[in-house]
Amino acid sequence: MDYLRTVVPSQLTAERGSNLVVINPGSANVRIGFAHQQVPFNVPHCVAWHLKGQDEGPRRTVQDQMLNTQATATQTREREKAYDIIASLLKIPFLDEEAASNSFPRKLGRVEGYAPHQSRSDTTFAWTNVMEKNPKLSVAIERSEHNAGEKDSLDSAGTRGKGPHTDECKFKEFIMGEEALKIPPTAPYCVRRPLRRGHFNISHHYSSQQVCEDLSAIWNWILVEKLKIQLADRNLYSAILVLPETFDSREIKEMLSIVLRDLRFSTAVVHQEGLAAAFGNGLSTACVVNIGAQVTSVICIEDGVALPSTNVNLPYGGEDISRCLLWIQQHHQTWPPVHTNPMNKPVDMLMLNKLKESYCQIREGEFDAVAVVNSFDQEHVASHKTRLSALNVPPMGLFYPTLFVPEEYPPPPRSWFQDNEDMLEETWHMEFPRRPDMPDSFYPSGNGGLNMWDYHIFPRRLKKDEKLGLAEAITNSILSTGRIDLQRKLFCSIQLIGGVASTSGLVAAVEDRVLHAIPSTEAIDTVEVLQSRSDPSFVPWKGGAGGLDKKRGPHWKWQKVQGFLFSPGSSNVLLQHPIGNLQMMMHDTGQREFNRDK
Repeated sequence: MDYLRTVVPSQLTAERGSNLVVINPGSANVRIGFAHQQVPFNVPHCVAWHLKGQDEGPRRTVQDQMLNTQATATQTREREKAYDIIASLLKIPFLDEEAASNSFPRKLGRVEGYAPHQSRSDTTFAWTNVMEKNPKLSVAIERSEHNAGEKDSLDSAGTRGKGPHTDECKFKEFIMGEEALKIPPTAPYCVRRPLRRGHFNISHHYSSQQVCEDLSAIWNWILVEKLKIQLADRNLYSAILVLPETFDSREIKEMLSIVLRDLRFSTAVVHQEGLAAAFGNGLSTACVVNIGAQVTSVICIEDGVALPSTNVNLPYGGEDISRCLLWIQQHHQTWPPVHTNPMNKPVDMLMLNKLKESYCQIREGEFDAVAVVNSFDQEHVASHKTRLSALNVPPMGLFYPTLFVPEEYPPPPRSWFQDNEDMLEETWHMEFPRRPDMPDSFYPSGNGGLNMWDYHIFPRRLKKDEKLGLAEAITNSILSTGRIDLQRKLFCSIQLIGGVASTSGLVAAVEDRVLHAIPSTEAIDTVEVLQSRSDPSFVPWKGGAGGLDKKRGPHWKWQKVQGFLFSPGSSNVLLQHPIGNLQMMMHDTGQREFNRDK
C-alpha cells in the first residue's frame, strides 16, 4: 500500500506495463488487450447460452426479440421527409421518384478500398459448430473398448451406432464472440447482449444479476482464450477500465465489482472514454465525437480536463445506419425477396454491418453498387447478387436522425437507476477552491453528491424522441463552453472516433454541416476535423494506457482515500490527485484507481 501511495504513473507503467490489461466495453463490441499491444482484441459483446431442456419446440433465440421494432405512421412520415431532405443535398432522386428522371450520372460498381476482397468474403459463410465432445461418455467408451476382447469386437462395432456413441457429442454450454452471432437458428441457444444503448441491458426479461454474470463470463473468456491469463494468475495483473460517459454511477460500480471480485484483478483504474480518446491521439484540447454502434457521444476536453457541461449523448450509431440501409433497399425493392430481420437474427445484423462498412459512404450524386446478400433460412444459406441503391443516404442519417427509427424497448425497473449512494459521499459537503475561469455549475452544490464523472446526481438521460442531429450536437457542445477563444480552438480540433468514423466522406460532411450549424451571431468561420493517428475504433483503448504515462497526461501523485465500494467487504480507493483536491481531481483527470483487499 505504501508503494501505491508514492509511485508516480510513469514508474507504474515502466514496472507493471506488461501486467496492465485495458478493457474498453461498448454496446456492440468490447476491446481488451495488454497495454503494450498495438491493437486490442475486438470481440462482439455478447454470449449465447445453451437452453437446456429446449432442444425442440419454440424458444427465444435472442433475449430482446419480443420487443416492438415497428415504425409508427408518424415515424414513417418523418423518415420519408428526412430522406427527401438528404436526397436534395446529395442531388439524387427523392424517395418515390424514378431514378431515370434524374440527370446526374449513376455510379455503379465497386467501392474503392473494399470491393477487391469483399466480393470473396460475401460468398463465404459457415455456421458455428455448436457441438463438442462429451468427456464423460468418451472416457466410458474408451474404457469399454479397451476391456472388450477380440472375440466381441464385431458385436461391439455392430451396436456402436445405437449405444452411447450417439451421445458422444453434446451442445456447448456457451458460445462467445462472433461465433455466437452465427449459430444456426435451429440450435437451442439464446443470444444475450449485456449492454444496450450505452447502459446495462436490464429489463423484465433480463435481470441485473444476469447482466453482471454475462459481463463477467464474456470478459473472463477473452482473458483466458485471447490473453492467456488464467484466473489463478489474475492477482498479478492490474486492469484499466475505459468507460463511456453514458454509464451511471451504479453501473460503473458493478463493473468495478466484476473486475476486482469476479475476475480477481489486484487493482483497477477507471478512465473516462472521451478523455482517453484525446490522450490516445496525443491531444490536450479537443472536441471528441465518439460514433459507436448504438450511441454517439460528444464531450469537450480543455488542457487535459473533461468539461462535464459539454457532454451530449445521442441514441443512435452504426447499427442504426445498417438497419436504415436495409429499409432503403426494401423500399426501392432492390433487396432480394428474403426475410431479413436484424433484431431477431444476429447473423442478419452481422451481414448488414459488413455491407455498410464495405459500401456506404457520403458523396454527391447517385451511387449504387453490386453486392452479394446472404439469406439464412433455418440452416440453409443462399447467396443473392443484387444491386444496392442510394448507398450514400444511410450515413447522412447522423445529421438527420429522424431517418433512423429506433427500436422500442420497455423501460428497465426504475429502482435500478435510483442509486443515491455516491462512491465518495464523504466529500459531498466539502468546500473546494474555485478557479475564476470555471462557471459555478462546474462545482458541486451543498445539497447533493456527484456521480462518477461529476456531472449531476442523476445524469441526463435522453428521451427516445430526441431528434438532435450530429452537427447540432457538436455545435451546442462547443458553444456551451462560453469562451470565444476556447470555442475557436475546439471547432478546429474536432476528433472523430468509433467504428463509423472510418466512413468515407464523413469528415468533409461533418466540417460542412457543423459550419452551417454555427449561428451567424458567433464570430467563428473555421471548422476542422483532425485526422486520427490510428484506427478510430481503438483510440480510446490506446489512450486508456497512455493516461497512466506522464508523457501523455498530467503528472500526479497518489493519495489514499477510504470509501465504500462493495457489499460485503470494503475496499481502499486510490485516486490520482493532481492538485491536492479530491473533487477537482475528478475533473482534471477523469480517472480513478481502486485496490481490492487481499
